[in-house]
Amino acid sequence: MQYRRFGRTELQMPVFSCGGMRYQYKWQDLPQSEIPEANQHNLEATIHRAFDLGINHIETARGYGSSEMQLGQVLPHLPREKLIFQTKVSPKSDPLEFRRQFQQSLNFCQLEYVDLLGLHGINNEETLHNSVRPGGCLDEARKLQAEGKVRHIGFSTHGSTKIITKAIETGEFDYVNLHWYYINQWNWSAIEAAKRHDMGVFIISPSDKGGHLYNPPPKLVELCQPLSPMVFNDLFCLSHPEVHTLSLGASKPSDFDEHLKVLSLLDRADRILPPILERLEQAAIAVLGKDWLENWQKGLPSHEDTPNNVNIQVILWLRNLALAYDMIEYGQARYNLLTNGGHWFPGNKANNVAQLDFNSCLSASPYKKEIPKLLAETDGILGGAPVQRLSQS
Repeated sequence: MQYRRFGRTELQMPVFSCGGMRYQYKWQDLPQSEIPEANQHNLEATIHRAFDLGINHIETARGYGSSEMQLGQVLPHLPREKLIFQTKVSPKSDPLEFRRQFQQSLNFCQLEYVDLLGLHGINNEETLHNSVRPGGCLDEARKLQAEGKVRHIGFSTHGSTKIITKAIETGEFDYVNLHWYYINQWNWSAIEAAKRHDMGVFIISPSDKGGHLYNPPPKLVELCQPLSPMVFNDLFCLSHPEVHTLSLGASKPSDFDEHLKVLSLLDRADRILPPILERLEQAAIAVLGKDWLENWQKGLPSHEDTPNNVNIQVILWLRNLALAYDMIEYGQARYNLLTNGGHWFPGNKANNVAQLDFNSCLSASPYKKEIPKLLAETDGILGGAPVQRLSQS
């Protein structure tokens, strides 16, 4: 395993973290007696495998159902001085409820303190306000820190780059969990802001949210040769020293195996990546055109400023991936979260664009005439049954 300094926390963070949202039994709290023995055994085997590999950062959240409680059966038996444990609690309008939920996390995990506490889901102005306002959840987290129950405080986010950067620029947080990987590099400026503030940078779900890379389409497999799409994406992310760790949402011990291949490649990333990046770019140009790839994002409105809150940017992005790389299944899963994902995946689908007038909101786009048709086309390719976030299921 390789390690990187996790910003001003001074923690030596493994370049892979063991994320805790895919090996638990249920997305709801329930008694330990209801956990099947096979499920608990698999979880414990996954954690021990991570530790054996040097992946000593275990990360979960209060919102991950039975994850914390099940982890509480194994964490107390690990060497505490080697464990870097992180949980996350969503910001509340009532900071005492935030404290109550944190204490529930601590009790479930059977630990005296957590190394990293994340304010979970600073995704919009409301959640940011509930976090950083005087007397808000961040102040409550500081009290927990003073009591010795928390070492370092950060935040996780699925929000816009603007919201993420605004939270970073408060200077109040030690680290950030955010999305950034090859297919979605929108948050790079936020990572640069985090570097200026000497914050740890944790990448959320690069293998799942980064393209369903456990089961990639054949075209993507071919374009990423001689690497698998998963190893390519890991190498792409970790070739940037501003990135400190990638979350691996392991569901079983063997899920680490493919990722480990990247470790021997890190010092050769500057030679390995360019031909793959060139193939990926040329494949996208061949299908979408160079002008579109360079300019499609220009002048696009936020979903708050479109008729019916249609999330034009996300829909066109998913269209690009579906057409360029045959990422249909990924696109369908993400597209059908729209309308149903709350502030974690905001905005609406394009299923009724024929009844909407986009002339005003697209006035700054070089493709203002084409985009309504492309939105309708994308709905035809990707539309289907609404999808719930995992924590809603």
